Amino acid sequence: MTRRRLVVVSAGLSQPSSTRLLADQLAGATRTALEDSGIPVDVRVVELREYAHDLVNHLLTGFAPQRLREVLDAVAGADGLIAVTPIFNASYSGLFKLFFDVVDGAALAGRPVLMGATGGTARHSLALEHAVRPMFAYLRAATVPTAVFAATEDWAASAADGALRGRIRRAGRELAGEMARREPVTVADPFALTSSFEELLAGAGRLAEDRDLLDGDEVPAT
Repeated sequence: MTRRRLVVVSAGLSQPSSTRLLADQLAGATRTALEDSGIPVDVRVVELREYAHDLVNHLLTGFAPQRLREVLDAVAGADGLIAVTPIFNASYSGLFKLFFDVVDGAALAGRPVLMGATGGTARHSLALEHAVRPMFAYLRAATVPTAVFAATEDWAASAADGALRGRIRRAGRELAGEMARREPVTVADPFALTSSFEELLAGAGRLAEDRDLLDGDEVPAT
């Protein structure tokens, strides 16, 4: 089976963070579901806090620094995306939004996305549906039905092994299913030749013949 590429975006601000913890568990559940189906997967985790200055510079100048460009290219070439944000003031974090503001507008079109969020209390869980999902709908991403929210109390031993673990597994299976049923993403090489060497030579020959004809049509000066 062809390998799939999974990119995990975590917008946690601290180290360690519950946002990164949730992102890792969602990635693990997705990997397990894919490998159970016989599909190998490469996982790349992106900590947005490490790119905060690059994101601001990109927004101000319109040019992405090299290391940020590599992340944006990885997102564009991913077969699936996991995006996890802390919830601040009933919405996604500014860092999370800033990143997706600079992602190419067509990069996520039709791309399977699993959404996750963390917050202090379960009251913030609705932000996934009234803020995060509409943003990905605008980007034309294919968000999976199950979005996973983890409040502080969800990380207690009993809760983490119960309801939260069940939601993580279900969401991971949904994302894995969407990734498996699609063809692997292929990213065009902007420097790749679209014509063979022979075709390029033939084209050069035709240009030379046209030039000779034009030279023959010139009227001598009197």
